[in-house]
Amino acid sequence: MNRRSAIGLLIITGVIWSTGGFLIKMIPWPPMAIAGIRSGFTALVIFLYSRPRKFVFGINTWAGAFCYALMVICFVAGNKMTTAGNVILIQYAAPIYVALFGFSFLGERSTKIDWFAILVILIGLGCFFIEELSFNEIWGNTLALLSGFGFAGLTLFMRKQKNDRPLDSVLVGNLITFLLCSPFYFNNLTNDLASWGLISFLGIIQLGLAYILYSNAIKHVSALDAIIYPVIEPLFNPMLAFVFLGEAMSGTALLGGGLVLLGVVGRGILREMLVFKKTPSKRGFR
Repeated sequence: MNRRSAIGLLIITGVIWSTGGFLIKMIPWPPMAIAGIRSGFTALVIFLYSRPRKFVFGINTWAGAFCYALMVICFVAGNKMTTAGNVILIQYAAPIYVALFGFSFLGERSTKIDWFAILVILIGLGCFFIEELSFNEIWGNTLALLSGFGFAGLTLFMRKQKNDRPLDSVLVGNLITFLLCSPFYFNNLTNDLASWGLISFLGIIQLGLAYILYSNAIKHVSALDAIIYPVIEPLFNPMLAFVFLGEAMSGTALLGGGLVLLGVVGRGILREMLVFKKTPSKRGFR
């Protein structure tokens, strides 16, 4: 697989991920129950796909797995406490943390373009917290921030395993999430088919299929690319929440989200332009 194909898979991944925000809100279960059952389905899908040859995992697999559990639990809980748009746009501050630790951890140096993008993203993040928020919204935004930490850590540790089996981190992370959330299953799960249909989609497609695509793509791009190119997720996520739930973001949050996306998308475009300029011309190539 070449880099462009990998980027294509990352964009498809972002589209699939974007369905999570509004679907989580449509399931009338506690967030921990949703996170756990969803991860149970995902673990089964990934196990059937990857067929791990061994169950003795290295430190990078375990570290990535715990980052994954932090990401998905905080993402679901945050979606129950504030708008889906706030959660996904705050989570997408993750490129900041990847850029900060990418060189020391992976040897992938950040450029001036990356740092300028990070500054824009930081200003955008500030917009989410300067407006008047309810207690629940503050906690929802904070959980979204923690989810971003988990997303960044997962990306770094999966990239660290690029020559091995990065999908093992996702498999173990889902098993950890399923077990951690198990006390919340009792007396909290309804028997209606709609809820079970939605949670099945979230586990099998929204996480399972998406992370299979993501784990294949991450072997062929940098850690920062892997976290930036699925940017279609924060574009579609608030739109779907508005269409299906009538959930609108505040003006300040929209400004902050716009700055986050500007930093992410602008960085991606400028980096691609530089890559194109450095690539020798191939006249006569068909």
